Amino acid sequence: MKLAQSVVSARLAAGAQIVGPVGSVFWHQGEFGSGEEWQLVLKIRADRYDEVEAHLLKHHPWQNPEVSAVPFVPAAPGHPGVYACRTDLPVRKEPSMDVISVIRTKRDRGELTPAQIDWVIDAYTRGEVAHEQMSSLAMAIFLNGMNRTEIARWTAAMIASGERMDFSSLPRPTADKHSTGGVGDKITLPLAPLVAACGAAVPQLSGRGLGHTGGTLDKLEAIPGWRATLSNDEMLNVLRDVGSVICAAGDGLAPADKKLYALRDVTGTVESIPLIASSIMSKKIAEGTGSLVLDVKVGSGAFMKHLDDARELASTMVELGTDHGVKTVALLTDMATPLGLTAGNALEVRESVEVLAGGGPQDVVDLTLALAREMLDAAGLKDADPAKALADGSAMDHWRRMIAAQGGDPDATLPVAREHHVVTAASSGTLTTLDAYAVGLAAWRLGAGRARKEDPVQAGAGVELHAKPGDTVTAGQPLLTLHTDTPEKFPYALEALDGGVLVGPEDAAFAATPVVLERIA
Repeated sequence: MKLAQSVVSARLAAGAQIVGPVGSVFWHQGEFGSGEEWQLVLKIRADRYDEVEAHLLKHHPWQNPEVSAVPFVPAAPGHPGVYACRTDLPVRKEPSMDVISVIRTKRDRGELTPAQIDWVIDAYTRGEVAHEQMSSLAMAIFLNGMNRTEIARWTAAMIASGERMDFSSLPRPTADKHSTGGVGDKITLPLAPLVAACGAAVPQLSGRGLGHTGGTLDKLEAIPGWRATLSNDEMLNVLRDVGSVICAAGDGLAPADKKLYALRDVTGTVESIPLIASSIMSKKIAEGTGSLVLDVKVGSGAFMKHLDDARELASTMVELGTDHGVKTVALLTDMATPLGLTAGNALEVRESVEVLAGGGPQDVVDLTLALAREMLDAAGLKDADPAKALADGSAMDHWRRMIAAQGGDPDATLPVAREHHVVTAASSGTLTTLDAYAVGLAAWRLGAGRARKEDPVQAGAGVELHAKPGDTVTAGQPLLTLHTDTPEKFPYALEALDGGVLVGPEDAAFAATPVVLERIA
């Protein structure tokens, strides 16, 4: 409809009809396919054909739409000035781009053109490019990289594969946060209502855990009745009434990324900074937020193990946001040690509520406030004081309203695992190591995480920490408590912790690492 309106509004056509959807079957690249198509019929003057064609190619969402021209002879006189017969026009179809040439370009360390990128993303989303062909391209990108122009175009093409949300009707400025994931990273839970209490709207689209890193939606689903799946209208209503919403992204948001992410996960191409950055930013930009703060984790429990890699990823994402008109800032934060004192689902909800009540572990409070200040500043609310909102209870009030608006009971008792196992210090001294990856892996093996997206999780499973690096401990003192409904998993969890929890002499040198390592804007 928008394409038809644009042609008529530009006075390039006397009228337009949209026919469809019609069923379409085809044989393409050795495979049978089917789908729905719409036909746009335009009534144009023959001498303006080239203008119309150029307009269609520029504004059509596909890189190579089929454009055909046929002579028109009216059945009755009356419109000689509008319709002119042009019998010399052949049926015209733009040639399809060759996926092998696209793969070869990047394989040979060349730069992909905007036309190649637009076409390959669209064709893969529609099933015209086979999985094995896209995996070859992803591996070529993994090995040879992309420059800023390529990454920006790749991101734009993934955004264009689906819908874009619009929050312009809200009376508040919008601000969002994205974390690259870590162990004990429950920050979204207190952060979203806190920023809402300070006057911004927070449209937080979150995901589920996979492997050793926890998922925000899994944590919130430990609250009885809470719903992760909302329609766009429901999401907008919660934002308007409460100011913050945490929910799953809809299928219409950057579907190209959803398909490509699943492919990268099974082809060894996850650890590609151009593909990671475009994956994250395509969804966040399509989400429609006015500003974005990125929490890029660094350390053993994070996806980025080294500071230089994290800095490159953060810089790339900040550039992408800026290029697409979204004010974007990144904080590099420590993930060598778990965040807070819990890693699990219900365990982390409980700790988040403690933060909203004015307590909680200091590292969780510090990072929550640091991110809140960045979000409020990016949204133009420079005078807001998030520390005051934590202290006066307004953040807690917004949390309760947000949970209730999505069907949850903020007063409900959280699930508790049926079985527990306490890990004690073997000797007295200083706790020198509490490795985030080891703790995350243990929590996953206890049932708090999943190996596949379709796997269930245990709401009460996880690891509770009783000491952090730098603390003095005595022999026999509890260091961790393991929680699970399936006690046969305890040996596997303990195996994951082997070498990850170390106690040194009381005078062992220990230098605390700040939670926020760097800021990139």
